Amino acid sequence: MQHRRQFIKLVSIGSAALATGCTSNTSGTAPATEGGAIRGGSNGPLVLSTWKHGRPANAKAWEILSAGGDVLDAVEQGVAVVESDFTNRSVGLGGMPDRDGHVTLDACIQDHEGRAGAVAFVQRFEHPISIARAVMERTPHVMLVGAGAERWALENGFSPRDVDVPEVKTRWLEWLKKGDYKPVVNIENHDTIGMVAMDAQGRLAGSCTTSGLAFKIHGRVGDSPIIGAGLFVDGEAGAACATGVGELVIRTAGSHTVVELMRQGMEPTEACKEAVRRIMRQNKDMTDKQVGFLAIRADGAYGGWSVYNGFDFALRTNERDELVATGYDRTWE
Repeated sequence: MQHRRQFIKLVSIGSAALATGCTSNTSGTAPATEGGAIRGGSNGPLVLSTWKHGRPANAKAWEILSAGGDVLDAVEQGVAVVESDFTNRSVGLGGMPDRDGHVTLDACIQDHEGRAGAVAFVQRFEHPISIARAVMERTPHVMLVGAGAERWALENGFSPRDVDVPEVKTRWLEWLKKGDYKPVVNIENHDTIGMVAMDAQGRLAGSCTTSGLAFKIHGRVGDSPIIGAGLFVDGEAGAACATGVGELVIRTAGSHTVVELMRQGMEPTEACKEAVRRIMRQNKDMTDKQVGFLAIRADGAYGGWSVYNGFDFALRTNERDELVATGYDRTWE
C-alpha cells in the first residue's frame, strides 16, 4: 500500500506538470517541449510505442488497459496489431527480407517482475511476440532461436503462415542487382515497434518485435529480442525500449542503461539522452545511424531521445492520444 500511495502522489505531480506542456492532439505530431525534453506523468494507464505504427498498437493496448485488463496482455496484443499489418515493411511477415530473400522475425516481452521471453530468427509465424510470451510462461528459458524455436512453436499450438507480398519480392530482386547495403535514417528498413506501458496500479510491461534490417546477412539478429538491449523492464525502476540500428544498442545494453539511470534518479528524458550520447561517444561517425529510446519511470514520468531528428513516438494517456517528436542530438542534413 505504501508503494501504491507513493505512486499516486508522484503521478499527480507529473500530471500537473503535463498540463502546462503540450496540448492534447488527436492527429499529427506534437513538438517536443522544453527544448526536446518530454516530462510529465499520467493520471491512469500510460502507453508509449515507437513510430507512427505505434498509434494503432496503442489503440489496442489502451482498449485492454482502460477496461482494467492486464498490462502484459496490453503490450502483447498491442504490437501484435502491427505484426498483422502486412503493409508494414519493418515488422512482421510483411517486412523486408534478408539477402537470401527470407523474412526472419525477432521479438521479446518482459513483465513487471522481470520475467522475460524472446524468440529470434524465426520464419513463417505471424505473431513472434506471442511465441516469446509462451517461452516466458511455459519454459525455464528466456530465448529460443531459429529452427528450434519454430519446432517448439509448432509443438505448442502456433501455426505457420505463408504470406506473399509482391512488393517485397520486387524490391528484393531490385536490390540484388547491386547488392549494396546502407541504412537510411528514419526510413523504416531498420526499425521496430517497441512498446512500454503502465497500468492504473503502476505495473509495467514492455514488448518489442521486428523483421530486422532489410537485406541483412541471413542469420543476423539485432537488439529487438535481446533483454537489456531492445527492451528492459524492472518494476522497481522503470521500463525502456529502443529503435534504430540494433548493433549500436546491443553494444551499450541500451535499454538497461536507461532503466538503471532512472533508478539512480534521472528524469526519463535525461536517461534516454545519456544512453544516446554513450552510443555517440562510442561511435565517432554516426552518419545515417539512427538510435532512439523511450522510457517510463516507476512513478509514471516518461520521455524519449534520439540521435537524429524525426523519431516520433505514439503516446496514449487519459488526456492524450498523439505522436510526439523526441528531442535529438544531431540534425539529419
